[in-house]
Amino acid sequence: MAESRRGPILTFFVFLFLLLAIEDFLKPFRLEGPDTGIVFFGNRLQGHGAYVGWAVAAFLVIYALGIWRMRRYALAMAYAYGVYVVLNIVIFTAIHPMPTERSQQIFGIVYSVLAIAGAWIAAILLARRKAQLA
Repeated sequence: MAESRRGPILTFFVFLFLLLAIEDFLKPFRLEGPDTGIVFFGNRLQGHGAYVGWAVAAFLVIYALGIWRMRRYALAMAYAYGVYVVLNIVIFTAIHPMPTERSQQIFGIVYSVLAIAGAWIAAILLARRKAQLA
C-alpha cells in the first residue's frame, strides 16, 4: 500500500504542499493585504505578476500528488523545489534590505530556516525511499 510506504512524515508534507499551493493560488487576490504578493526568484510580484503564483501552485499540487502516489517524478520535483526555495531566499535577501524591526528580522530568519529545512527534508525522505517510488 502506498500510504505505508509513504509514512506519516511524507503524508504531512503532502498536506503542507497542498496548503502552500492554495496560498500561492490566492496571491493574485491580495487577501493578505495590498503590499503582498508572491516572491519569485527574489522579486515580489504583485498585480498581474502575482498570477505566477498559479504556476507555482500547479507545481506544488503535482509535487504533492507525486508524493501521495509515491511516484518517481516526485523526487526530481523535490530537488527542483529545494533549489528554488534556497535561490528564492538568497536572492530576496540580497536584493532587499534587512528589516529594521527586531520582530521582522526574527520572522525572516525563522521563515528562511523552516522553508529551506522543510523543502530539503521532504527531498531527503523521498531519496531514502527511492527504491519504493514507482
